[in-house]
Amino acid sequence: MAGFFRQLRFKEFDISELSLSSYMLTLNQPNPPFIALPVFPSRFFRHQSMYINTKAGISKPEDLAGKKIGIPEYQMTAAVWQRGILEDEYGVIPSQVQFYVGAIEKVESDVQRISKVPHSLPEGVTVTAIQKGQNLSEMLANGEIDAIFSASQPFSLETSENVARLFPNFKQVEAEYYEKTKIFPIMHVIALKRDLYQAHPWIAKSLTKAFAQSLDIAYEALEERSALRYILPWLEDHVIEAKRLMGGNSRWWQDGFAENKHVISKFLDYHYRQGLSQRPFEAEEIFAPNTLESFVM
Repeated sequence: MAGFFRQLRFKEFDISELSLSSYMLTLNQPNPPFIALPVFPSRFFRHQSMYINTKAGISKPEDLAGKKIGIPEYQMTAAVWQRGILEDEYGVIPSQVQFYVGAIEKVESDVQRISKVPHSLPEGVTVTAIQKGQNLSEMLANGEIDAIFSASQPFSLETSENVARLFPNFKQVEAEYYEKTKIFPIMHVIALKRDLYQAHPWIAKSLTKAFAQSLDIAYEALEERSALRYILPWLEDHVIEAKRLMGGNSRWWQDGFAENKHVISKFLDYHYRQGLSQRPFEAEEIFAPNTLESFVM
């Protein structure tokens, strides 16, 4: 996202949405420029965003050992989750594959994609930038790489018979993953400039309360039955299904620290094990201290 790049490189905004992984990388700096709120505007199960070349001899996740996997950036949040899931659930560790980084689709500027935030790599992990003029989607279809882990869907899924999802039944797989782990992966956080927070700490608490109220409004819109608020013809059925699987308190999407500590802790473990965080972090460390209490309205 362009907004992420502008904030991470130029710090243009007092308050912004940020990639969780990119935010964590800023905490490696001697004077971290941002501090996060336990507000999570983007969450996504990521099994469905793993794509394979159907001729690469991959019939199950374990077959990815020894393969070439394309990713837009090594540090991106989606890829951190996907590598972690691949290791935890299927026993394939990052050092067993070769990563290739670059644009998913052809870009007019024809430049190599770079990481939004500089980072190191762990020993044994191989990451190679693809060449100018190449893109991961075409490379997957052509068999130059064996898989893509991404946030977005490669166009070649629609245009090439050689491209398919690693998990054709991804909805079932993701539901089983949630039932096992109770993890609905967090992608983004809301972050403040740290100097703003230090000067006016009340802003963090007030914003967290405001986001809690906005989530209430979002749920009210989903549960409106007199007319559909969103252009989904079977919206009610999806809401019922999500509640049944994930909504122990009728809320399948929750902000707040306590409600998400287990999700954050798992991500922080992945981030450190994958060589991105310079030290292990506790979940409490990464948020404004005055936002750790619950603000569910």
